[in-house]
Amino acid sequence: MPTLLIVHHTPSPNCQALFEAVVSGATTPEIEGVRVVRRAALSATACDVLEADGYLLGTPANLGYMSGALKHFFDQIYYPCLDETRGRPFGFYVHGGNDVTGAVRAVETVTTGLGWRRAAEPVTVTGDPGKADTQACWELGATVAAGLMPGA
Repeated sequence: MPTLLIVHHTPSPNCQALFEAVVSGATTPEIEGVRVVRRAALSATACDVLEADGYLLGTPANLGYMSGALKHFFDQIYYPCLDETRGRPFGFYVHGGNDVTGAVRAVETVTTGLGWRRAAEPVTVTGDPGKADTQACWELGATVAAGLMPGA
């Protein structure tokens, strides 16, 4: 059964709302035959990444960059997963108070280095998430998970 790994750093209620929407989309009943595994960025391991077939990443934008927790995740998994995970699909979402540009660029830089294939446009949210933002995160989760369905 294909596995979707959701790696997230969720330190605030706003990030929690986006994370829950992503999980809801990825686990909607219409998505069949895909196992969804959730890991906090500080506890996700290279084994988790190697055992997964696709990835969803979530981070706040901190000081113009991805969170230290997501950076730590990438630092731990980069070389152990570099050759084995090339071409695997991923998506991501970023929440920030007013600007997420640097965080988006940082995630794109690392995932490009890993050779991962972006399966959906990133969802970027500034300020309090509205209904359209949580809907976009739901769609992100559903899109990446659906791409892993057997026969997709």
